[in-house]
Amino acid sequence: MADNKPLVLDVDGTFLKTDILYECFWAGLGQNPRETLKAVFAFATDPPRLKRRLAEFVTLRTDLLPTNPDMLALAQETAAQGREVVLASASDFEIVTQLAQNYKLSDTVFASDGEINLKGEAKAKALVAAYGEEGFHYAGNDRSDREIWKHADGVIMVGDLPAIDQSLTASGKNIAKYSGGWKVKQLIRALRPHQWVKNVLLFLPMLAAHDFRLHTLLLVLLGIAAFSAAASSIYIVNDLLDLEADRLHPKKKNRPFASGAVPIKIGMVAFVVLALIALGIGAFLGGGFLLVIVVYMLLSLAYSLKLKRMRWVDIATLASLYTLRVVAGAEASHVEASVFMLIFIFPVFIALGCVKRLTELTLATSDERLPGRGYGRADRDDLLNVAGIGIAGALVIFFLYSFSEQAVALYPTRWLLWVALVPLAWWLIRMVRLGYQGKQDYDPIVFAMSDKRGLGIIMLTLSLMFYAAGLWQQWFALLMQ
Repeated sequence: MADNKPLVLDVDGTFLKTDILYECFWAGLGQNPRETLKAVFAFATDPPRLKRRLAEFVTLRTDLLPTNPDMLALAQETAAQGREVVLASASDFEIVTQLAQNYKLSDTVFASDGEINLKGEAKAKALVAAYGEEGFHYAGNDRSDREIWKHADGVIMVGDLPAIDQSLTASGKNIAKYSGGWKVKQLIRALRPHQWVKNVLLFLPMLAAHDFRLHTLLLVLLGIAAFSAAASSIYIVNDLLDLEADRLHPKKKNRPFASGAVPIKIGMVAFVVLALIALGIGAFLGGGFLLVIVVYMLLSLAYSLKLKRMRWVDIATLASLYTLRVVAGAEASHVEASVFMLIFIFPVFIALGCVKRLTELTLATSDERLPGRGYGRADRDDLLNVAGIGIAGALVIFFLYSFSEQAVALYPTRWLLWVALVPLAWWLIRMVRLGYQGKQDYDPIVFAMSDKRGLGIIMLTLSLMFYAAGLWQQWFALLMQ
């Protein structure tokens, strides 16, 4: 190989661990959803025009796009030797040019121009016209790159393409291989299975009604499975909409989609599959549960697209999403959810929503507003005040509930409900304090499920309520038989 021949790098999946077209689509949904969807519907069968249209109104931070470290190192090493390093991509010319400038690569760029989709044979013709037959080395990762490799002097293959590898080797090409692709465990991480613990909220109606039958338990478990699938599908959408904000975050930048560990396309397929699973189970559990899960998914999408950027509206939405889980538990188990319980838990979740934002602000590295959110550190005191109002409201409603007909019927020893207010208040105040001090996880419900002291306080509260209901006495009598 001649040392002066240029190194030509494919972009999507080779130099970058992502795809610019999908990056533009999701950035567009966040910045201008109406124009983005209009562009997709208008040019779905015309890739170059779609790429050009998206590039016209989408602002994409190409300097934040995740690079393949092996390819970046190869580009820098090659440039240090005095050889030209050129980007050649089927993505739009303007964006590829911007990317080349970010990394101080050659001003010569090969890319789609709104008329020609520079992929496969079209890219091969352009490169041969510029550098001649076998006048360049080419790095790619896709089956369509085979057409370019046929005309390249040096073949650099990212990922595993065994059939093409064999064919090129048989034709006498020298192949340098680099790792690529994605791993299933990274996709599972993107589903955030640890967040499924929040779906224990579906058990609340069953616990409140003291309905511990196996049939009821199985129905609630099915409901939890449906909500877990629904939640994971929305987490994927949320992560895809938040790619830029996550890449600016000290921890979230390592998320599977933000870091490029899982391709955006795979995430989109996973979203569809999970949404269908959630809706399928929902239909099995009945119209009421299906309606709740549809409302949950639509509200979650609205939250991801717009509401999470609106001060206070985002916290009210978070509280509503938590409350919907409780309503779903009632629909799945066919246990009536007390109006008092729903009125009680909403201010609790308002307080916990404030805790979530307090934690983020305390752990933030600057005084600027959180990326993609409407809060800055100056809002901490306001959030603390709203959390306090939520706690006070919840405790008052719990106290009033103790005088309701349902409480009279379920709790013979009602004064113990008033005693249970003490550990309940303790737990809520402690959660707010830990959030204000930045000693929590970014999600208060997930933190609560792993916080041993907090779980002990919750167990104490439940024990007092069970004793007030006479359940401990019943269970002890059964054990003694």
